[in-house]
Amino acid sequence: MRKYFNTEGCCYPDEHYMVNLDSRLKKIKEMVDAGKYFTINRGRQYGKTTILKALRKNLEEEYIVIYLDFQFMSSADFETESNFTITLASELYDIMESKDILSEKMLDDLSKICESNTSVRMRSLFRWLRLWIRTAEKPIILIIDEVDQASNNQVFLDFLAQLRGHYLNRNEIPAFQSVILAGVHDIRNLRQKIRPDAEHKHNSPWNISAEFNVDMSFSTDDIGSMLKEYENDSHTGMNISEISQLIYDYTSGYPVLVSSICKINDENPDGKIRWTEEGVTEAVGVILSSKRPLFDSLINKLEDSQSLRDCVYSILINGRRISLNIYDKALDTAMMYGFVKNENGSVQISNRIFETLLYNYFLMSEQMMSKPIFQAGSYDKSQFTENGILDMDRILEQFVVHFNEIMGNESEKFLEQHGREYFLLYLRPIINGTGNYYIEAETRDHRRMDIVVDYLGVQYIIELKIWRGEEYNRKGEDQLCDYLEKHNLKKGYLVSFCFNKNKESGVNVTQNGDKTIVEAVV
Repeated sequence: MRKYFNTEGCCYPDEHYMVNLDSRLKKIKEMVDAGKYFTINRGRQYGKTTILKALRKNLEEEYIVIYLDFQFMSSADFETESNFTITLASELYDIMESKDILSEKMLDDLSKICESNTSVRMRSLFRWLRLWIRTAEKPIILIIDEVDQASNNQVFLDFLAQLRGHYLNRNEIPAFQSVILAGVHDIRNLRQKIRPDAEHKHNSPWNISAEFNVDMSFSTDDIGSMLKEYENDSHTGMNISEISQLIYDYTSGYPVLVSSICKINDENPDGKIRWTEEGVTEAVGVILSSKRPLFDSLINKLEDSQSLRDCVYSILINGRRISLNIYDKALDTAMMYGFVKNENGSVQISNRIFETLLYNYFLMSEQMMSKPIFQAGSYDKSQFTENGILDMDRILEQFVVHFNEIMGNESEKFLEQHGREYFLLYLRPIINGTGNYYIEAETRDHRRMDIVVDYLGVQYIIELKIWRGEEYNRKGEDQLCDYLEKHNLKKGYLVSFCFNKNKESGVNVTQNGDKTIVEAVV
């Protein structure tokens, strides 16, 4: 059977095109060999299960590996200590019976716990585990996937406390060689979720957990090695280096997003744009225009938390530079769910696809779409394209007209805070469904923002900035020219928000070396 790019669940090297996991597995195994207990926390569809199953196979020669998946456990299984103990014992029994690694007596003793008709304590199961660990031929590793299923359950905290107790006393009593828990949430914060009172807020049952610093995102080289295997089978003629870099630029290596772009290109029946820059751009458009479980999860988190929504909005729309603060609850939540990442001590949106998704979420809300500037963009949309070419010059001209009409009486403070938001509101309905845009993270600040618009394979660079005088404006033009050079473009666009009373609004065209600059002043 031909391999394919998988975006639904766990990946297997015999069935799917996937990155080489050897270097990651080696680093994780070093933690296991050192007897570390740790948690793998990553966002949805980040490859946690794939890495865990590959790890299980990697460890089985030296260790006995017990792999449990809590998604097979129901809420009733966590209701009482007895329910949890019996269910866990039953899961262990099924694994042990299939592996044929327990003596008949040990298996029979475990069966008695499973079949108990009366209340059974967790300590009974741990007494059995200690005996097994003491007599086993190899050290034992416990891996539990989907531990989020246990969230908000006190009985799971009691289970973690037992594991912690055995770990702390491992020189005196038998304990697992290593315990690995995987999920989205930080297990160390479970007690805070269950008992929000001050007494228990910071008393974690999993404070023995070692830091897990293995990078699970895909690098450009990772993507390239996967595409090389695909190219050996498919012979598309793609430029692997360029396509790998382009995919990384959009995804920052978020596993399911990488696979999604590859899957769409692989399955695209139009051979003319497969595995080209236009093909990747089109795939991004397809991803952003469809409902996906990952996106639904992100948006649901925003709608459930006002502080999280305010945090993301501040970064995106207001251009706020936020330094990493691990004790900021909103930032911690944003990082846990994968909205943002730490980039040299500064918080940034995780990738361009998330960024565009979030811009769309904020700009396409009922409140935003009711604003006159958005309605103007929707009304003007048809006049900006001819033969599939976007007339960006005309867009800037009309934006100046509408902005001055709508915002002419607003205060300078309001304009400075919301000017860029209004340009994006005007632009969004014009390119919606055909083009995409993203913001260059390094230029997103209080004074400057660069927007890159992809429209049917053609890029347009638009710099939005606050007018700070002629000298500052010339520097802005030079910066834009440098950015155009980076993208091999000859023409760029400036939108300057000027608050001088004697300003002359309008659009003018200038030359800066071999670059043409179209500037709109509002």
